[in-house]
Amino acid sequence: MMRSIIGHVFTFVAYVIFGLNIVMCKDISNADVLSPFALFFLRASGATILFWACSMFIPHEHVSRHDLWQIVAASIIGLLIPQLVFLIGIRQTSSIDTSLITTLCPIFTMLFSAYFLGEPITWKKVLGVLLSFAGVVLLILNSLYHKGDGATQTTIIGMLLLFVNCITFALYLGMFRPLIVRYHVVTFMKWMFLVTMLTSLPLCMSDSIRFAASALHVNARVLWEIAYVVVGATFLSYLLISIGQKYIRPTLVSMYSYLQPVVAVGVSIYIGLDRMTWEKGMAVAMIFTGVAIVTQSKKKPRQV
Repeated sequence: MMRSIIGHVFTFVAYVIFGLNIVMCKDISNADVLSPFALFFLRASGATILFWACSMFIPHEHVSRHDLWQIVAASIIGLLIPQLVFLIGIRQTSSIDTSLITTLCPIFTMLFSAYFLGEPITWKKVLGVLLSFAGVVLLILNSLYHKGDGATQTTIIGMLLLFVNCITFALYLGMFRPLIVRYHVVTFMKWMFLVTMLTSLPLCMSDSIRFAASALHVNARVLWEIAYVVVGATFLSYLLISIGQKYIRPTLVSMYSYLQPVVAVGVSIYIGLDRMTWEKGMAVAMIFTGVAIVTQSKKKPRQV
């Protein structure tokens, strides 16, 4: 029971951080001081340094060659592709469309978990996912103030990129849990981010050098937002999600992605850009009720 509680708490905190990350990345994008490739490399290299530094304080773990190749695949599917296409796609979509597309992640995760891990698709799980999905859609549609705070219109390319972000991260959650539970989270993530950083070098190096040359002239607020994205929304959030993956099922992990629009609306209400309504309250209640229903869905062996 305690392990399950830890998994839920850590995953909850990780997705709260992710919720603020959407706001930060949108603002960084609007500032137009660095490309998505440069921001991605900052995230990958910063997290690599932090995870390898943390690994000095835990017992050394040997990673087998077979598992190392799996980690390479996991880093490409779970970090390189979803993070990079998100940073590119968010420039070409409005915030409302970004939030709507990300709500598909738990649905895909449920399907991938059933295929790769034998997690049954029970009626409780389907009901919970759909109830939370409906709650998020209601919440977003009642928060149209978002429209216009980024891209003036959503492009087809932007929507496709965010769809790729959603489906690849869902595939990572549903496919690699057995690998994650074999190692300490710091050991696993230090190799994940090292591989991600090295594989992104050909794409990101030139843009990263250009940003480094102009960094002294960047607005201090944007620099703080970049620091949040690197330290909070990359290092800390992926650490917490990896811990959560050890203790709770992939579909449950992905269900917490529905917190992201809740956080965005909550921040907007707090700073006076939006107001609380009964529709928003009902939407939030639907989201958390859906999560609770999925939590009660028991794991069963695959039927042959």
